[in-house]
Amino acid sequence: MSLENTKACCSSKANTCCNTTHTKHDIQYLTTHLNWKDRIGHLSVRCGIGRMNYIVEPGIYAIGQPDIDSPVLVSANYKLSVDRLRIQLSGRNIWILVLDTKGINVWCAAGKGTFGTDELINRINISNLSDYVSHKNLIVPQLGATGVSAYKVRKESGYSVKYGPVRAEDIPEYLDNGMIASKEMRKVDFPISERAVLIPADLVLWGRNVVIAAVIFMLIGGFNNSIYSLHNILTIGLGFGIQLLITFAAAMVFGPLLLPWLPGRAFAVKGLWIGFICFIFIMLFGYSFGSPYIYSYWLNFISWLLICSALASFVVMNFTGSSTFTSLSGVLKEMKYAVPIQVISGITGIILLIICRFV
Repeated sequence: MSLENTKACCSSKANTCCNTTHTKHDIQYLTTHLNWKDRIGHLSVRCGIGRMNYIVEPGIYAIGQPDIDSPVLVSANYKLSVDRLRIQLSGRNIWILVLDTKGINVWCAAGKGTFGTDELINRINISNLSDYVSHKNLIVPQLGATGVSAYKVRKESGYSVKYGPVRAEDIPEYLDNGMIASKEMRKVDFPISERAVLIPADLVLWGRNVVIAAVIFMLIGGFNNSIYSLHNILTIGLGFGIQLLITFAAAMVFGPLLLPWLPGRAFAVKGLWIGFICFIFIMLFGYSFGSPYIYSYWLNFISWLLICSALASFVVMNFTGSSTFTSLSGVLKEMKYAVPIQVISGITGIILLIICRFV
């Protein structure tokens, strides 16, 4: 992160705390633009590289030249969250109080409890926030509201919590309107652009395991009437592996992109449709994968229908944790019923696939 450290609070550059009784705090300044290191870091994290260690040290930070009357915005210590906030604050004088959310974004951390009441109260105290501001107002992201009890914060710290807009882009207008949010600022949406950025990270996260599974399927294809051969691996087995990869890629890409338009309310059901389409595609074009024996027996049809459906359903269901379309109770309920069905379907499909290699 682009930081400038200042030792003297009342220097000509930073008159931030000159009206308070404490002037010995080090102030960490944030810029409101991203440098090349920030952009490379963002790209890496979007691809699932180093996500769990992309953090900012918890504490209080300054944007511009804030004073004792400047607003205090609360954020998580996931660096993408802080960066998304700071680039919207150009030309403003703001304090940012960063909580220790273990490197998790505001919304997810609120659900896990790390962006929560106790951490907020603790951070107010150990950061000596009252040394920086004379007012008692904190602006907490709306998506963090599930983890923060405004009543308890007020009771134990004396600070009032105001819930800001959903999007960081609306913060300037929100501040200019006297910290009053419009209906649009309160609306949580999940447009295709936000769904698309989920794809690279999940491809990297799941890709290695799926490639290993594809290799195993290739080895299964090596059997044919109790005869195991390299020729079968490179023809039938290769077809099996490609089919598995196609189903995974289709679910991973088209699942989030087509999410609002896929039939069904449950994500697992939405994934079933993608799995069925992949099965149809494989059934029609399977011969092009160099495996003329893949659909010689009806067991192959059933096995691949079960495998494609289970895999696609499971992959799309995992987007419940990234979507604003779901609730925690709804996700738990869906997984309670969907996961056993997916496991049974997948295992049954694999067993049938193995059996048909020996028929």
